[in-house]
Amino acid sequence: MGDLPLAGLRVVEFVHMVMGPSCGLILGDLGADVIKVEPVPAGDNTRRLTSSGSGFFVAFNRNKRSFALDMKKPEGIEIARKLIATADIVTENFRPGAMDRLGLGYADVSRLDPRIVYCSLKGFLEGPYEHRTALDEVVQMMGGLAYMTGPAGRPLRAGTSVNDIMGGMFAVIAILAALEERHRTGRGRYVKSSLYENCAFLSAQHIAQYGMTGEAPPPMPVRRGAWGIYDVFDTADKEQLFVAVVSDTQWGPFCDMFGLSALKSDPKLATNPQRCAARETLVPKVAAVFAGFTKAELVAKCEKLGIPFAPIVRPVELLDDPHLNASDGLVDVASPDGKRVRIPALPMSFDGERLPVRRDAPAVGAHSRELLAELGYGPAEVERLFAAGTLVENRPAKAAE
Repeated sequence: MGDLPLAGLRVVEFVHMVMGPSCGLILGDLGADVIKVEPVPAGDNTRRLTSSGSGFFVAFNRNKRSFALDMKKPEGIEIARKLIATADIVTENFRPGAMDRLGLGYADVSRLDPRIVYCSLKGFLEGPYEHRTALDEVVQMMGGLAYMTGPAGRPLRAGTSVNDIMGGMFAVIAILAALEERHRTGRGRYVKSSLYENCAFLSAQHIAQYGMTGEAPPPMPVRRGAWGIYDVFDTADKEQLFVAVVSDTQWGPFCDMFGLSALKSDPKLATNPQRCAARETLVPKVAAVFAGFTKAELVAKCEKLGIPFAPIVRPVELLDDPHLNASDGLVDVASPDGKRVRIPALPMSFDGERLPVRRDAPAVGAHSRELLAELGYGPAEVERLFAAGTLVENRPAKAAE
């Protein structure tokens, strides 16, 4: 791929965890020069997470340069200001008011350069909750998602950081909109993205359902489905397959394929609303037929029919997915300790090409020295700053083959 869409733009990010880094990941994959400002000496706390958090850093920090800086020192703040002055975009997801106290809030930064687009990624937008501390799990509980996901009386968070990642995505949308506006006005904008409002947006269809029907929707596991056949079925080889018949035109060919002539000819099952009303008796009949086929046999039949279907897959099984592997949907990234991991690429292509990995996930301060040189610091001053502990520089381990 030639020049990437955002080549020539510089992003300076003051972020940690998932929401802020996912925003920078997208901008970096699209070609922006993303500079990750991290605290000395150990950098972003997600570097040291274990267990379910052990993949955070390598998953969301490729295509970035790391600048490890002590912003508790006045000269550290001065370096940060000089770096920001070179940027098109600044992102931050610290606690509300933290950047203002450092003299690096939007009001301060816009005085340095009114063209800068400044994005805050927070738990909440403006309102009574804006000073609360939020996590993905917190907003899933209070935004309706956990209620809809779990069985009745057992709220359950979704199995990945959906609000963090989508919050980063909405931040990118706001940033790109502000950049487009800047082409016309010459000025930047202060934009925000949030976890809570993102989760409320995810619940919009359920809220709208209440507005349309007057009935509050129950959790997904006990809901009344919108389609007659829309379930996970057991197969003869003790596997499972999700199968859906979502239109009346699919119903007849579906019955023909599986020898369900009695169901096809039943006038009480002719339309999808009728099949929904008969789900208690209909689904067991289909399940009994499906139980006589292996998963591979059902997949072949469903693919031939062109109806929606899906095997039940664990995340690690995606590494062997033939579609992802054939379409460059997985990328190799080295972690700072030298481990190579294979993870999904951004879900987009440009003229049929996927976005490349230009930089592995950086070690703490791996690019501090080169960035100081870009800011005009001479060799003697660079060495003094390192000796004073204002900056640190670490190099990544040799990547494991």
